[in-house]
Amino acid sequence: MDESTLQAYDSEAEKFADDWQEQAAPVDMYALLARYFSPGLTADVGCGSGRDAAWLSANGFEVIGYDASLGLLQEARTRHPGLRFEQAVLPELEGIVPGGFQNVLCETVIMHLEPEQVSQATRRLVDMLKPGGTLFLSWRVTEGASQRDTHQRLYSSFDKALVLNACIGHSILLDQEDINVSSGKVVHRVIVRKASA
Repeated sequence: MDESTLQAYDSEAEKFADDWQEQAAPVDMYALLARYFSPGLTADVGCGSGRDAAWLSANGFEVIGYDASLGLLQEARTRHPGLRFEQAVLPELEGIVPGGFQNVLCETVIMHLEPEQVSQATRRLVDMLKPGGTLFLSWRVTEGASQRDTHQRLYSSFDKALVLNACIGHSILLDQEDINVSSGKVVHRVIVRKASA
């Protein structure tokens, strides 16, 4: 995980959490999750302040939220005390056992990695799934060179082939670019079904 990005989230966790709370609900993403996810243990990797983990829980999924930022994890635990949140850092996600999840959500997180880490992160997210499990992976699209915002968060520019090539051998159920209803930003969404054993 990019250190400047992590520092920004840790130092301004409450502000980011409030901003996400005030955004419109990502109903477009939730519709896709309802369509493609199946019952079972679900991971929200890069859970931030826990908004999407809370939606998953409210819609019948047993969920564990993971984030690199201790500040955001504290916000998540405060705002959603009935849910489980733990620290894990992309791309390695040390401590998470392979093959333990029916579903994995990783919403607009991997663009905070250096481009050379994107394939590794994708493979690790797929590795978390049980055979036949489903990954929802999205990232904010950055045209041209990688850049940083006013908070010094990294927004990497990379070819989607880094993601798709890391999923060879599995089924791509969705591969499309959209305007995110919640943030208003251009995002790319990929949904992957892990090959059955």
